[in-house]
Amino acid sequence: MAEEAATVVVDAAFHLHRELGAGLLESIYETVLERSLLERGLRVERQKAVSFDYRGLHFEPGFRVDLLVEECLVVELKSVEELAPVHAKQLLTYLRLMDLSLGLLINFGAATFKKGTRRIVNRHPDSRNCRRR
Repeated sequence: MAEEAATVVVDAAFHLHRELGAGLLESIYETVLERSLLERGLRVERQKAVSFDYRGLHFEPGFRVDLLVEECLVVELKSVEELAPVHAKQLLTYLRLMDLSLGLLINFGAATFKKGTRRIVNRHPDSRNCRRR
């Protein structure tokens, strides 16, 4: 299911990038992309608060993901001139803590959509597809 959702997200984000262009606030792209995905029949949670436990400590919420699609795909959005290495690492950490396998990092500030889009895969041996613990 994550792969199918990713295909729809990439298509919707591509059209959004082409129609709105670069330079807007991340929150605008997030709002419009959420609407587009809902219109395409996907379940989307925006600014999803995620809790996690680490060494006996509970973090409530520990972090927020921009979009959680179909409970199995994390979509992190940026609107910067160039992605920094920490952006991909942040998304990978989210995937590990949520026990999910796939995420998309989409930068609407990039010169081209292709240059601003990265697929991040969690190859952690304990990862499960499409189900959060």
